[in-house]
Formats: sequence, C-alpha cells, structure tokens
Amino acid sequence: MESAEGRNETPIVELILIGFGNDPELQPLLFLLFLVIYLVALSGNLLIIVLVVADRHLHTPMYYFVANLSAVEICYVSTTLPRLLASLATGDRTISLHNCYVQFYFYIILSNAEWLLLTAMCYDRYLAICHPLRYTTLMTGRVCCHMVAWAWIYSISYCIMLHVFMLQLVYCGPKDIDHFFCDFAPVKDPFCADTNILQLQTFYFSVILTIGVFLLTLMSYICIIASILRIPSGTGRQKAFSTCSSHLIVVTLYYVSVMTVYIVTNFSPPAIVYKIMSVWFAVLIPVLNPVLYCLRNKEVHQALRKALQKLAALRV
Repeated sequence: MESAEGRNETPIVELILIGFGNDPELQPLLFLLFLVIYLVALSGNLLIIVLVVADRHLHTPMYYFVANLSAVEICYVSTTLPRLLASLATGDRTISLHNCYVQFYFYIILSNAEWLLLTAMCYDRYLAICHPLRYTTLMTGRVCCHMVAWAWIYSISYCIMLHVFMLQLVYCGPKDIDHFFCDFAPVKDPFCADTNILQLQTFYFSVILTIGVFLLTLMSYICIIASILRIPSGTGRQKAFSTCSSHLIVVTLYYVSVMTVYIVTNFSPPAIVYKIMSVWFAVLIPVLNPVLYCLRNKEVHQALRKALQKLAALRV
C-alpha cells in the first residue's frame, strides 16, 4: 500500500466507483440483470411483509421476525443497487464523498441488523422446539419487539463507533474506487493516514461478535436437531423440522458468505473476486431469502393462496 507521505494529502470531495468496467456492450446487459434482481428482491420481500400483516395466522413471533428481515432486505438492496443502476444507465460513476459515507454507513447498519435478526429467529425456533410448553410465555410480543429494537440499537451504535474512528482520517485519494458501492475494504485504502489500526479494530470487533453469534446459533441448532430426533413419530419430526428448515438454509448461506468474505479479504484478492463475492452477499442473498421462505413454508403457501383467492373474488 502506498505510504501517506507519497500521496497528495489534499482532501477530496468526490470519488469514482469503477464498478464493472466501461465496456459499452456489457453495460446494457448488466443494467437489465441488476434491474431484474432489484425488482425481484423488492417484490418478494414486500410480498412477505404484506402476507404477514394481512393474514392473522401469520401473526406469530416467527413471522414477525421474518417480516422484519424482509424489511431489512428491501433497505439493503436499495442501499446499493439504485446507485449502480443509475451508473450503468448514464455512465456517470462519480459519487460525492458524503454520499459514499452515507451509503457505507447504511450498508453497515443493515448488514449488522440482518445477522442479529437471524440470531433472534434462531432463538425463537429454539424455544418453539426445545421448550414448547413455555414458548408462549417466553416469546411474547413485547420480547419480540425488544429483540428487534436491540438489533437496531446495536447496529446503529456500531456504526457510530466506526464513524468516530473515521472522523480522525482525511480522505486524499486516489479518487478511483475499484468497486460498485462504498464498502469498507475498497474504500479504506485512499485515506492519507495509516488505516491498519482502524482495519484491525473493525476486523477483530466484527469477527469476535460474528463468531460469538455463530457459536450461539450452532449450539441452538444442535439442541433443535437433538430435540427433533427425540420425537417418536415420523410425522411429528417432519413437521418440527419444516418449521425451521428455511431459517437453517438462510442462516447457513449467510454465515458461509460472511466467513468467505472475511477469509478472502485478508489475502487481498483481485478486485473482480471481491466484486463477485459482494454481489452474492449484498445482492443475491436478499433475493433468495423470500424465495426460500415462500417455497418451503406451508403457512406462507396458504396465506398466499387465500390472498390470491380474495383478489380473484374482487375482480368478479
């Protein structure tokens, strides 16, 4: 990395997000691809929110967390994709330093809120399967609201802490950022000062919490699977597993993605590798979540069927 002494330490106010290159034949294809992904993510997650709100059979802690997760996913993709779509459509890759920081902070807040909500959903499934008789008294509406509130409080607090660290640094270039949105790894290099301390603080703080939450999730699912295997009837085991299979798949995809990002970024991968990983983590997972919950959940199927029947009745 270039030393601070060798750089122009004049603060800059505008950056250039290189994105996926400037091939004129590739830009329309990328625009259509990301536009379809964005619309699918918005419609899928919005559909889940509407179904949970409209169907009283989905007014349970599990679907309360699912609806909150869908709201986070909508905000998540809306933090990165609209700016990318505008860049692909117009060819304008510039972004002000202020807007870059705003995008970065929202991305950090939403990504933290996402994995904390997934952890809350894991705790909900643990209580429902391992302690079914105490479930309704332990997982009340108030407890659910508090868990969601604490997820946001922590996420915002972490972002404020990161902002305090970054206020001590001056951004002096180069202006070109080889990425399609303002993420920490590609944005940290152009600071004038040495960012190793900031990078280590952020890395260890994130890794310690991520590993802690991962171990909590892992232990919860070990208990869940053990409880399911003790159910005498095959029908009972299948029903119990169906209530948590979608969440297990989502959690597995999420943690595999997070750990891959942490491991690979430590080896300074080529920019294209980091971009592909970011597309998977920040763009495709928000699309997959509603698909997994809708395809593998009978309650959601029934709620969707009833909603379609009501719409058909209104047209008659």
